[in-house]
Amino acid sequence: MAACIFCKIIKGEIPCLKLFESDRTLAFLDIGPLSRGHALVIPKYHGAKLTDIPDEHLNEILPVAKKIVNATGATDYNILQNNGRIAHQVVDHIPKPNEKEGLGIGWPSQEVNMDVLKKYFEEVKSKM
Repeated sequence: MAACIFCKIIKGEIPCLKLFESDRTLAFLDIGPLSRGHALVIPKYHGAKLTDIPDEHLNEILPVAKKIVNATGATDYNILQNNGRIAHQVVDHIPKPNEKEGLGIGWPSQEVNMDVLKKYFEEVKSKM
């Protein structure tokens, strides 16, 4: 847990562009976005996989994701939750029995201008 990037973000040891925060949930813009509005919504309870997190720490996740969708004005979007390395879980957080079966995705993250991202963050946050 000490090396968990999400725990460090939750504790404020790593800064984030915070869109939403409650006692159980944190949502923030990704600093290596795949597209405009790419955000992460995470439970504050530490768990490597979905099954490690108690249900009561998950009940705000989709409502917060919905708020972000509405705030960004996205009409087409993905909500993704990966569990395990071969399921493209790079950071510990669709059944994927092996590398050939299940969802295959690429992750072409973009270089980001932090000033542009911060301006967009203010725009989205004001609509939350």
